[in-house]
Amino acid sequence: MLIKRREFLKISSLATASFMMPNFLKAMALDEALVTNQKILVVLQFTGGNDGLNTIIPTKNDVYFRERNSIAIKDSLPLNDETGINPALSYFKELFDNGELSVMNNVGYPDPDKSHFRSMDIWHSASRSDEFLETGWLGRFLDEECYRCEHPTQALEVDDMLSFALKGENNKAFAFKDPKRLYQTSQEKYFKSLYDHHHEDETVSYLYQTLGSTINNADYIFEKSKSKKTEQTYPNSQLGKDFKTVASLIKSDINTQVYYLSVGSFDTHVNQNDRQKKLFSDINEAVKSFVTDLKSNGIFENVLLMTFSEFGRRVAQNASNGTDHGTANQMFFISGGLKKKGLLNALPDLQKLNEGDLIYTEDFRKVYATVLKNWLKADSSKVLGWKNGIYDFI
Repeated sequence: MLIKRREFLKISSLATASFMMPNFLKAMALDEALVTNQKILVVLQFTGGNDGLNTIIPTKNDVYFRERNSIAIKDSLPLNDETGINPALSYFKELFDNGELSVMNNVGYPDPDKSHFRSMDIWHSASRSDEFLETGWLGRFLDEECYRCEHPTQALEVDDMLSFALKGENNKAFAFKDPKRLYQTSQEKYFKSLYDHHHEDETVSYLYQTLGSTINNADYIFEKSKSKKTEQTYPNSQLGKDFKTVASLIKSDINTQVYYLSVGSFDTHVNQNDRQKKLFSDINEAVKSFVTDLKSNGIFENVLLMTFSEFGRRVAQNASNGTDHGTANQMFFISGGLKKKGLLNALPDLQKLNEGDLIYTEDFRKVYATVLKNWLKADSSKVLGWKNGIYDFI
């Protein structure tokens, strides 16, 4: 059967995500469920470089208010006598008070890079700033788990394209935006009939193989996503819809241990406070619905929601009531299964800066190693090459 260029492009539009999908996903058709009480990780990426100083606020720090005379947050919600949280994150304050949220301050890496793309690559790959890796940290986790597991764990990203973090050498996660839309597209008669034909050309043959794999797994993902209907109301924002998708899959018996989401952009060079408030409000409401959903189903203790951003912002505001690219930042950890709650370490030292930027005190790779070893029960040294200890908050 010959294929015209226009038909080839049409097939490609469906199979785009499949190029990033590991062969082991065909094993999903066996309907292997997660082990009872298996821990699940949900990563939420704050794309664009969120301003950490206006997220967790040093309420008694004169340097903060002096350097941010027009954008400093003066109505923060108190976490303790010297620390507040942005008022748009009111549910995070509630989680903090309930002992269901931990905050790691001043997270970064040596010789930080202020380029969005390069710094994001560093965070995604868990590399040094002078090192260029071709795989992501969660992709290498999949490589490690798939090597020793009869039925490998699976990772899903709720997006149209797969993030570098989830690309391994031998295994990659599967990216999709909407299970129903993916399923409906995969079930079109045109695509299913094409899958049945054999092609001599290696590139075309590979395309058809990935197309067939997409068809098989789209059905599985869609069936799992609708198997546990949620009674929880989610906001109509894109992030609300994404969290609703993740919740429906977590409540099913799908063999998925890692979910990946992103929200942004936090690149707030101009009029920062309005933009950050809108993003935080969306995050606050989506996370509130998500956690409420998990709690009502008795699974909050087994789910860890972790947030990160590729860098923070400079201490001083700019002339446009915004902030420019900086360095260290905080990370949030939300779960019913935290061992240590609240502020895990001190706030950044605003008296000790590097040319106006924060000097990190906590290496993000140590955080990753902690999540891998203590939560996902993986060999963090093999995945990251990290042998410098871990934290004990999970």
